[in-house]
Amino acid sequence: MSKSIQSFNPSNGELLGEVNNASRDEVVQTIRQSKAAQKAWRKLPINERVRTIIRAYQHLDQHADSFSELLAREMGKDIGRAIGEATGAIYMGQHYAEEAQRALNTRKLSGSTELQYRPLGVVGVISPWNYPVMMANNLIVPALVAGNTVILKPSEETPLIAQAFFGELQKHLPEGVLTILHGDRETGKALVEGDIQMIAFTGSKAAGQDIMVRAASKVKRLVMELGGKDPMIVMRDANLEQAARFAVAGSFENSGQMCTSIERIYVDERIADKFEQRVTEIANMYQIGPWDLPNVNIGPIINATQHGKIADQLKDAQQKGATFLLGGIEQPERYIRPTVITGMTAEMKLETEETFGPVVAISRYSNIDDAIERANASEYGLGAVVFGNQGANAVADELDAGMVGINQGQGGSGDAPWVGAKQSGLGYHGSVDGHRQFAQVKVVSK
Repeated sequence: MSKSIQSFNPSNGELLGEVNNASRDEVVQTIRQSKAAQKAWRKLPINERVRTIIRAYQHLDQHADSFSELLAREMGKDIGRAIGEATGAIYMGQHYAEEAQRALNTRKLSGSTELQYRPLGVVGVISPWNYPVMMANNLIVPALVAGNTVILKPSEETPLIAQAFFGELQKHLPEGVLTILHGDRETGKALVEGDIQMIAFTGSKAAGQDIMVRAASKVKRLVMELGGKDPMIVMRDANLEQAARFAVAGSFENSGQMCTSIERIYVDERIADKFEQRVTEIANMYQIGPWDLPNVNIGPIINATQHGKIADQLKDAQQKGATFLLGGIEQPERYIRPTVITGMTAEMKLETEETFGPVVAISRYSNIDDAIERANASEYGLGAVVFGNQGANAVADELDAGMVGINQGQGGSGDAPWVGAKQSGLGYHGSVDGHRQFAQVKVVSK
């Protein structure tokens, strides 16, 4: 009998519920059932698969309110952001299905040659806790459209919302097409090592490296997003108000628990005083609290381990000479107050390690080349941002990141993929090219 996984409300420690922690034998059995279901699913024409997926998502509309509240309670984000994620995932599930169909339709090449996008088999999706519905959603939908069956292993921190949302979706799909497998790290390892053809993962770099090792013996397909340490460069001629507001919003969104959170800011020393003053004023308007408290902008940190990691970085920064303009090393249990630090140096953990908390960390520069060099010094390369006018495009060209924003966010718009550089990931998802990574390319000449 496998032990259970308990889920707690991060704002107060309340036990919300528990799920079964799947054993290795249960993983093997689940894969076997998923492989059997895939034989029929792959034979359906792609337009029928897409219609089935869209109808399944349409059934979720009536549950949007309950999904949103459970998401807020279990992950800790405020109810407005939870509503945005839950309702957004319902919409995006349908949109991605249509978009993936266009990407995966057979293409005619010259002469009698076709380029086909065929199913891989069984895809294991291992999803994170910070966006427990949306991030899983973005990987599941193109995998299903391509004719694969999917086994979802949600994060141990947010199993209940994953079960509620995708369990409801599962009811409206053919049996075995989508399966939810709850478990800890050992369950995840068993899934990666199992008889599946692809792993789509969002999480830490260390976990991603372990997945690569376990997947290597059978050369399994991988799509992995492994976090970031996104820099922001503020040039002398930047719109200071715009830059300050973005710096705070980009650092505090989702309580800083976001892979594209702004975690390192390099500002031209000639405007640094005004920039830091305005950042501090804006940051001071943010409030911490539980999901159902009015006017809350910053929710709890997901667990004690992560809280301790952030607190350790703040203490390290103070010991190495940083100045706290807001907040401090003494933090309440479960929460990190909105914090602004200046005097960040390359020796501080704040500059080198992923923080994942509501901290604005600032350093001044006198030479733009030095700012670019420090921005690129990280092993991560998910996103980067530059605010400025003359020369901003040239700075952006020098930044080593998969997504770069000039006077705006780094996520792109329209049919842009979600892609990292360096050790922030392998492959990518979203967009025509991203959807195609969930299929086997097959060249057929008739």
